[in-house]
Amino acid sequence: MDYENLTYTQDGHVVTLTYDRPQQHNAINRAMAAELHHAWRRFRDDDGAFVLVITGAGETTFCAGWDLADAASLDDLGDFDAFRVSLYDDPGPCGYTRRVDVFKPVIAAVNGGAFAAGLETALLADIRIGAENAEFGALERRWNIVGGDGLTARLPLVVGFARAMELIITGRRIDVHEAERIGLVNEVVPRGQALERARALAREIAELPQGAIRADKESVVRGVGRTLEERLRIEAEMVISMFMRRDSHTIGAGAFKERRKPEWPHHGL
Repeated sequence: MDYENLTYTQDGHVVTLTYDRPQQHNAINRAMAAELHHAWRRFRDDDGAFVLVITGAGETTFCAGWDLADAASLDDLGDFDAFRVSLYDDPGPCGYTRRVDVFKPVIAAVNGGAFAAGLETALLADIRIGAENAEFGALERRWNIVGGDGLTARLPLVVGFARAMELIITGRRIDVHEAERIGLVNEVVPRGQALERARALAREIAELPQGAIRADKESVVRGVGRTLEERLRIEAEMVISMFMRRDSHTIGAGAFKERRKPEWPHHGL
């Protein structure tokens, strides 16, 4: 697929996916959503892609959310049953937001406003790097639009129930320092440096053995909402899967014993 609303670049094992509609504040329309579905699967299925960095074009907006000019043309939903089925089957109205099958690390370089579906997009990342001018908010409240791309599912997991409910109900904007304080942002950097920092971190992660990273992320994701016993069983499954690849296990343990840096064949996969 040729992208008209995104840029997809790869440097070594690091992929950078840029939401590229700066004149529309990187808002997501239907064409862009279709491209996002393709781009996320492309990253997921590429054996040479280890870490994904997502960001927005320019230095003022990460993503302003759903393109309401495009949404305004959706007045006629047609047959209700057909609409209901299509909605449940949709991988996400504003991108790859209803799938949980990407177990590779994802970093968001939030270079400006992340509002509504833009906030939901940032929540797709495992790590969020925020520039000094980054802001966050569930601004869809203003237009009577519900969170349809993971807002109510992911935000409480990231910042806790009480903080999430405040942001969801009030729709207020918060700056990057408050976002860092409540755990929404992992690190704050000067304006214009979020992407550079995110890529640097991605390169560091790409140098690590990838098998254990993906197994641990899958364990965390699959364990959400389960009992402690179920979560521990999932973790055990991941340990078993890693142990079956004894080359990675013995190489790491052997290097530790001999006090040397391990050399990972196939990047520990």
